[in-house]
Amino acid sequence: MKLLFLACLSPKTGNHTTAERIRSHIESAGHTCELRDAAAFQSSAEVASLISRHPPFEGALAIHLFRAGSLLLDIQVPFGVIFGGTDINEDVKVEQKRVVMERVLLKARFAVAFSDKLKEEAKLFLLSHSCKIYVQPQGIQTEVSEKFCWTEFLRSSGLSLERTDELRVFLLVCGLRRVKDPLYLVDVFSEWHRENPLNVLVVIGPRVDPVFSVEVEAVVKKTAGVFLAGARSQRELHAAMKRCFTVVNSSVSEGMSAAILEEFLHQSQRLLSDPELRERVVRNGKVYVEEHHGLGQERDTYQRLVDTLLFA
Repeated sequence: MKLLFLACLSPKTGNHTTAERIRSHIESAGHTCELRDAAAFQSSAEVASLISRHPPFEGALAIHLFRAGSLLLDIQVPFGVIFGGTDINEDVKVEQKRVVMERVLLKARFAVAFSDKLKEEAKLFLLSHSCKIYVQPQGIQTEVSEKFCWTEFLRSSGLSLERTDELRVFLLVCGLRRVKDPLYLVDVFSEWHRENPLNVLVVIGPRVDPVFSVEVEAVVKKTAGVFLAGARSQRELHAAMKRCFTVVNSSVSEGMSAAILEEFLHQSQRLLSDPELRERVVRNGKVYVEEHHGLGQERDTYQRLVDTLLFA
């Protein structure tokens, strides 16, 4: 089966990583899955034209009910959708967007939510047959770059190299856009850094929103104890997560934070002062991630759902 897969593909973002992972699951079942950036299309008519080209696509998939799903409304082949997070948490608050997403969900053969909570929110705000919404948590896989150098990472992020081993580096993993709200933690961490210079915050992620990125860069430049690491490869990101003191999250809208789940797998130091309690929390967190966010279960779910697109 030849599938068109639309998603927001800003480089080195969680959305891009998720889309690539799901594409891999689909292709491992013998299908052809062409991943395209939803931002490259101006209208659903453009997507309909692409779908009908020879050889034509036989089905479609989209991550994010509004940004990508709305582009599938004019196609004549079956499709499925995957909730992104901001579509259900934020876009439903805008009536014009909510109406469009409702149409997408009604036309979709199936929908996937990363959590039970996201499914319940969708049922609450969008008219739909809840039986077509499946819950499949994100699969989590971590690979660490063997060439990663912690000292060089800190230096390139603007930190002084004195007392490197004593630093408590808090890592905020996020693309620079308003919904991730990286500035939420800046003042508190700066004050904490003044009390103890060993406490620092490093924001790691790409410049997704150019205008907001300039704002963040200006604030960080004049704020002590806060640094920007910029975009890194997935393997470098995981290496930094493994080496840092702990990972934090400030997003105002989250479908499912893969970074926090990945952190449990890395078993880095925690904020808990009790060693025994810290070890138990990390161990239980790792077991939970392995049981509920395994790649095998995720792969089976998407392969099974894509198969439903083959039947009328």
